[in-house]
Amino acid sequence: MSEATPMNVNESELDALLSKSEGPVLLDLWAPWCAPCRAIAPALENIARSYAGRVTVAKVNIDESPGVARRLGVASIPTLIVLDRGAEATRLVGVQSESALAKALDAVIGAKTA
Repeated sequence: MSEATPMNVNESELDALLSKSEGPVLLDLWAPWCAPCRAIAPALENIARSYAGRVTVAKVNIDESPGVARRLGVASIPTLIVLDRGAEATRLVGVQSESALAKALDAVIGAKTA
């Protein structure tokens, strides 16, 4: 079940979320010291509200869960990955607008209903 706010998760919580998620997960890999990461936080909050019930927005602090970044091959942050059934559907690197995030999610959601 997706929530109306971004969820902060660690590596084991992310694995559990991905294994039970029925819809896409927008994963934000970030760190508290990263200014661009903080800059996109409002857009992620809006996306979580707009897509509640269809998409889960999850945030992983890579300083606290570096294994996630290594496993997903993340070289810079912020990195946003849309995962569908646990598999990467799309990846966006750097600051993204809310409309760019929505477009990426709509492409994945549309592919599921087509």
